[in-house]
Amino acid sequence: MNQQMNQNQNQVKNPKTSVPKTPEMNDRDFINDMLATEKYMTAAYSTALNEMSHDGLYEDIRSIFNETQDCQRELYNLMFKNGWYKLEEEDTQKVQQKLQQFYNYTTTQFPNHNNVQ
Repeated sequence: MNQQMNQNQNQVKNPKTSVPKTPEMNDRDFINDMLATEKYMTAAYSTALNEMSHDGLYEDIRSIFNETQDCQRELYNLMFKNGWYKLEEEDTQKVQQKLQQFYNYTTTQFPNHNNVQ
């Protein structure tokens, strides 16, 4: 119970915009569906870009990828603004521990680790 209360205190969110609870899709459902689609598309475009050899096609797909990524970000912002997407603020000490863990990994696993900033 204490942990649940602590998690609620760490949530970063906006007041929730109410939507009707009916079998029909509402604004939240539509936007959530579009956001999921945009996330899927950006992942697919990213894979395509990694494997593309034709420069002209690469530039065209990169432009589409950027538009798709921007659309995904706008949908995320809309969901967050309406209180339909919430985040949890992480404890600063935990973030520092993960940062140190990653830094230790980079200094032992990557070649030329002195160049990693």
